[in-house]
Amino acid sequence: MLDFPRWKVVSILGFLACLMALAVPSFLPDSVTSKWGGFPHPKVNLGLDLAGGSYMLIEADTDELVKNRLEAMREQIITEMAKGPPISIGDIATDGGKLSFLLRDVTQLDAARERLNKLTGGVGYTGQRDWDLQVIDSSRVVMTPTQAGIAAAINTAMATATDVVRTRIDKLGTKEPTIVRQGNDRIVVQVPGLKDPKALRELLGKTAKLEFKMVDDTPYVPGGIVPAGSQALPYSEAGPGAQILVKRQAILTGDQLLTASQGFKQDTNEPIVNFGFNSEGGKKFARITQEQTGKRFAVIVDDKVISAPRINTPILGGSGYIEGSFTVESANNLSIALSSGKLPISLKVVEERTVGPDLGADSIHAGILASGIAVTLVVLFMIATYGRFGFYADYAVVINVMVIMGVLALLNGTLTLPGIAGFVLTIGTAVDANVLINERIREERRRGRSVIQSVELGYKEASRTIFEANATHAISGLIMLMLGSGPVKGFAVVLLIGIATSVFTAVTFTRMLVVLWIRKNRPTEINI
Repeated sequence: MLDFPRWKVVSILGFLACLMALAVPSFLPDSVTSKWGGFPHPKVNLGLDLAGGSYMLIEADTDELVKNRLEAMREQIITEMAKGPPISIGDIATDGGKLSFLLRDVTQLDAARERLNKLTGGVGYTGQRDWDLQVIDSSRVVMTPTQAGIAAAINTAMATATDVVRTRIDKLGTKEPTIVRQGNDRIVVQVPGLKDPKALRELLGKTAKLEFKMVDDTPYVPGGIVPAGSQALPYSEAGPGAQILVKRQAILTGDQLLTASQGFKQDTNEPIVNFGFNSEGGKKFARITQEQTGKRFAVIVDDKVISAPRINTPILGGSGYIEGSFTVESANNLSIALSSGKLPISLKVVEERTVGPDLGADSIHAGILASGIAVTLVVLFMIATYGRFGFYADYAVVINVMVIMGVLALLNGTLTLPGIAGFVLTIGTAVDANVLINERIREERRRGRSVIQSVELGYKEASRTIFEANATHAISGLIMLMLGSGPVKGFAVVLLIGIATSVFTAVTFTRMLVVLWIRKNRPTEINI
C-alpha cells in the first residue's frame, strides 16, 4: 500500500498540472489571450446555443442533378460515337428522363453497344449498373438511369457538396462550425459567432461553376431568335435585364483553376478576383488567347456573364483577373467559392435562423450556477460523511473539472448546452468511486483490520466494481456518440471525457494523497 515511488507521484502531479494549465485560457477573455502572441493557448469554443450565431438548413436540387447526368451522358455518347471508326447516329432525345437515339447503320449495333457499355459502371457491391442499356427494333438505343445509379450519384454529390461547404465556411474565418448531412439531400450548417447570415447564405447558394466562352457578336435583342450553337445569358454589366450571346461550347472551365483570390485593379483600384490555372489550363488558356486575339470572351459564373473583355494580346502566364462591379465583400466571396471548388449539386436555403448571444449568456450563467451548486453540495456532503477522505475526494472533483476543460481545449472541442449538462452530470457522479472506496474501508475497519490493510483492501476490492460500472457508462456514451448527432454528440463527448478523467482522479489521485498522508503520519485510527 505504501509502495508509491517518487517518480509516480511526480508523473501524476505533472500530468494533471499540464491538463489544468491547458484549461486556463478558456476561462480568460480573448482580450487577454490575444496578447500572448505565438504562445500556444488552446481554448474551448462555445457552440451555437451558447455563443449565438447562424443556423441554416440547405437542401440539394436532386432533380437538377438527374438532368445534368442526362446531359453529361449525352455529351459522352456524342464524343464516343465520333471516335474512329465513327458510328453514325441520329439526334439524341432526352424525353422522359432517358436517352434514346437511332443507329443509321444497324450493322454497327455491336460496336455501339460495346462503346456504350464503357460509359456505364457498377454501383458499389449491389451488382447493379448505373445505366440500363436497351436496344429496341435493332436500331433504337435507349439508356435509362437506374435508381441505384441515381442514389449513388446523389450520395457522392452530397458528400462532395458537404466538403465544399465546409471549405467555404472555414475560409470565412469562423470557429468550429458544425456541418452535417441530414437525410439524403440536406445539410445542416451551424456557425457560432456569425451574426449576419447574409454573406453565408449567398456563399453557400453559389454553385461557382466557372466557364470561359467566346462571345457571339451577332446582333441580338433579348427575347429574339438565338443562332444555332449559341445561347443568351444575363449580362448585368450592360444594364438591368440585358443579355449577351455566347457560344455554347466552353473553351475553358474552372476544373483547371488552381488559385483564386480577391485583389484590386492597379489603375482604378476596383475590387477584382485574381485567378490562376494549373499547367494544363494555363497552356490551353495561352493557346486560346493566341488564336482568338482581337475577339471577346465571356467570363461566366453560374450561367451569368460577369465580364466580357476583348483579348488584346495573348495571355501566356496562365493567370488573369475577373472584374465586374464587385464590392470587396462580393469579390472575396466569389474568390472563396471558386477556390473551394464547384458544387456538384445546386443548394438552396430552406430554413434559416439567427441565435442571439443573450440566450447563450443565459445558458452559460445557468450552467455555471448549476455546476457551482453541484460542486458545493457534493463537497459539503463528502466532508460531512467521510472527513479527511471526503476532503480528498472533493479535491479530486475540483481537479477533475479543470482536467475536463483542459482535455476539451486540447481537442479543440466545442462546448454546447447539452455539453454543460454532461459536465454537471459528471461532477455529480465523480465521487461515486470514492463513496465505494470509503464504504469498503469502513467495512474492513469494522472487521478489525489495521488502517493500512483497510485502506489497501478498500481501494483494491472497490476498483473492480468502479471500472465495471464506468465501462457500462462509457458504452452508453459511445452509442450516443456514434448514432447521435448535434446536441446528443456534444453531451456524449463531455460525458466520455468526464468518465475517463473522474476514474483517474477519484482512484489514482486520491490513493496517492492517502498514501502520502499515511506514510507521513502513520495513524492507528482514521475518522471515516
